[in-house]
Amino acid sequence: MGSNIFELNIGQLKEIAIALQTRIEEGLKSDNGEIRCIPTYINPRTDIDNCKALVLDLGGTNFRAAIVEFRDGETIVHPGMKENLAALMKKQGCTRNELYSKMASLISSLNLEDVTAIGYCFSYPGKSLLNGDAELLHWTKGVNIEEMVGEAVGRSLLDYLNAHVKGARFKTIKVINDTVASLFAGLTDKESQAHIGLIVGTGTNMAPFIPADKIPKLDKNYTGRGLIPVNLESGNFNPPHLTVIDDKIDKYLDTRGAHRFEKAISGMYIGRILEYLFSSDEFEDNFDAEKLTSIMSYPSRYREKYVTAAHSVYQRSAKLVAASLAGLILEIVATYDKPVTDVRLSAEGSLFWSNDRDVRNARFISYKDMVISELDNILKEFGREIKIHVEQKIDANLIGSAIAALS
Repeated sequence: MGSNIFELNIGQLKEIAIALQTRIEEGLKSDNGEIRCIPTYINPRTDIDNCKALVLDLGGTNFRAAIVEFRDGETIVHPGMKENLAALMKKQGCTRNELYSKMASLISSLNLEDVTAIGYCFSYPGKSLLNGDAELLHWTKGVNIEEMVGEAVGRSLLDYLNAHVKGARFKTIKVINDTVASLFAGLTDKESQAHIGLIVGTGTNMAPFIPADKIPKLDKNYTGRGLIPVNLESGNFNPPHLTVIDDKIDKYLDTRGAHRFEKAISGMYIGRILEYLFSSDEFEDNFDAEKLTSIMSYPSRYREKYVTAAHSVYQRSAKLVAASLAGLILEIVATYDKPVTDVRLSAEGSLFWSNDRDVRNARFISYKDMVISELDNILKEFGREIKIHVEQKIDANLIGSAIAALS
């Protein structure tokens, strides 16, 4: 492959961070920017106790339902139900009632006694409404239930469940996406001065809290104050210093011109970079991040050039994530009234928690450690000494959704 075209020096990483901060500032002012900066009109409580909620998590593949209880200062996720709904949701002509019927059948098996609030983690693009609901903007991940587009997805589901689930007495529903759910789950740490929700898995996204008075585009009818959760939709960032390889891959994808950042770092795409580099029959179809890390873990099974390239693509991904976090932290520092020297990062996603594990040389480097080390270097270049706490919380989507439900 010759010289490493995926190498990024500290100057380039600083430029990426500054570019993202600029796009965030633009997104906070107006809609339809490169970084969407979608406000979520839910102010999460940190004093929830002795109550419980039904939590739902609808992702690209699985649907989960469970009861989350806050009791005596502890968070308890009771065993729930999970089912793969991908085939149903992607079926041509699938209707809203078909989807809701399947969801209701799973929910019916739970103990709903004294449960009146629902937290709904809805991992599709939505516009947050003032009442905590969300309007579906469009489907992704191969789903297209047309009648639901433009609809308040929470209210319609709540009404369906009350009508079709025996014993259901639901009064409220709050809808958030998975990144905001991770952000909320991190609030169990009450000591940090700022919080960030991060997803680096099949896709990528970030969500911070931003002061309401620093978000010019807030709904004019919103009367709240303090910090607002903001879903950046940062996967759509088009950073500087991408390569000709990134350009060529983007050219042949259906989403040409969009999600350039996601295509350079996320699990769905970084394996394709390796495929494109070598156009080799040795790579199986849908070559993803898990298979790429396998090359690094068991290098003796692969040609040396494949191993070298896999390391380069993997490490660039971590550096790009670090640069994006640096840009977001710079914006947090700029918008907060009080000094920020301590940030809690609630991170989810299989890629973020993966390892570059070379069994031949007994080398073990975690993706997370690469991100945090590079982030620290970038922040120091900007003259910022900020402590980053990283947390992987089991059932973060469910816990964050429960916090939303009860706030």
